[in-house]
Amino acid sequence: MTARFLAAILCVLLTGSVAPAAAPPEKLPTLPEGKAWKLVWQDEFDGTALDASRWDVPEGPRRDGFWSRKAILLDGKGHLVIRVLKEGNDYLDGCVRTRGKYEHAQGYYVCRAKFQKQPGHWTAFWLYNTSVNKVGDEGRDGTEIDIMEKPWLDDRVQQTLHWDGYGDAHKTEGNVAKAPGVMRGWHTFSIWWKADEYVFYIDGKETWRTRAGGVCQAPLYIKLSDEIGPWAGDIAKAKLPDDFLVDYVRVYDVVEGKR
Repeated sequence: MTARFLAAILCVLLTGSVAPAAAPPEKLPTLPEGKAWKLVWQDEFDGTALDASRWDVPEGPRRDGFWSRKAILLDGKGHLVIRVLKEGNDYLDGCVRTRGKYEHAQGYYVCRAKFQKQPGHWTAFWLYNTSVNKVGDEGRDGTEIDIMEKPWLDDRVQQTLHWDGYGDAHKTEGNVAKAPGVMRGWHTFSIWWKADEYVFYIDGKETWRTRAGGVCQAPLYIKLSDEIGPWAGDIAKAKLPDDFLVDYVRVYDVVEGKR
């Protein structure tokens, strides 16, 4: 249990109200009788340093910029910051991932985030593993699951699946969800990855349901990222630095028990 959770519980006991720093309770989907949600993994981004036992930070060229550790920080207020900045003639942004640290199949994955304000780069919350490159069993042996991508500075949110690699056999299916007001303040983005179906949500409301690719059965790891490229507009027009904030990432499994 994190420090923010403990503080919230203590505040409720002492004052009857929730501490301002506590995130609102999760809007989890309703389960059948006899089933319950269990929190199995989380990061609330408390403190001032990224937890290296949970996250890896890749570095190197990425699209029209560079993924760099310089772009990754915690603000000390319970938020991960992925920053876009210009250093000389280079544009830097970043990614954090749970590769080799937490890889999991199925469950309910959710992040609470606040979007960037400038054009030329896009943010994402996604699940991935190299198994996506396998060809022959559709997406069952590996699928890239883009729970949220945000290349536009409006109410649209991209949700996409990719499988059978990224070459000639590549297959994909996607949905553009409309979420009025999504550019203002904090919002949650989530997926219920079932054995036979994917269900996508924004702020706890279902936006897309699909079985495309036959549904992945292989473990995937979590990624939070920012990428620079023309899909999101012209980075030269951006007033930098620009930040993508993440309040938390949580993963829940369905278990036997009372709701």
